[in-house]
Amino acid sequence: MTVLFWGVYGVLLHIGRSNMPLGAEAPNASLKAFLLVGVAYFVVAIVGPVIVLMRNGTNWSFNGKGIAWSFFAGTAGAIGAFTLILALGAAAAAKVASPAAAVMPIVFAGAPIVNAFVGMMMHPPEGGLKAIPLPFILGIFMAAGGAFLVAKFSPSAQAPVPKPGAAQAKH
Repeated sequence: MTVLFWGVYGVLLHIGRSNMPLGAEAPNASLKAFLLVGVAYFVVAIVGPVIVLMRNGTNWSFNGKGIAWSFFAGTAGAIGAFTLILALGAAAAAKVASPAAAVMPIVFAGAPIVNAFVGMMMHPPEGGLKAIPLPFILGIFMAAGGAFLVAKFSPSAQAPVPKPGAAQAKH
């Protein structure tokens, strides 16, 4: 389910951004879309868990460390969503044929790479860096290369091919 929802996230976000009032308001379209992402986060991330926690009969106990780390995680996620909307807007402003097709592969291949390195920093492998298996290193390069190939050669990221005779009709 996560792959499905995150897989459509960038495309839906770009559609929302591109359907905001443009013209003089174009520079604000991305921020307007992100504002509504925040509303959706409120509904899904606050109302949903409150309902489930109440149904589960929680005692509503929390501790400082859990609160702090969860807040940092939420902040990282929110900043990631904010910078994603800025990247989609920048790609649209640069007249990229499909901003989501160009940006999302980089995000979704790059995030696991960052996750792997941060995980290793927090939980270093036994035996140090020498113990890192070659297939892991190969996977990192494959993920990066795959992101590049998908972003660069996505059919929806290519400029539309003019129909025969369309160029002559303009003259």
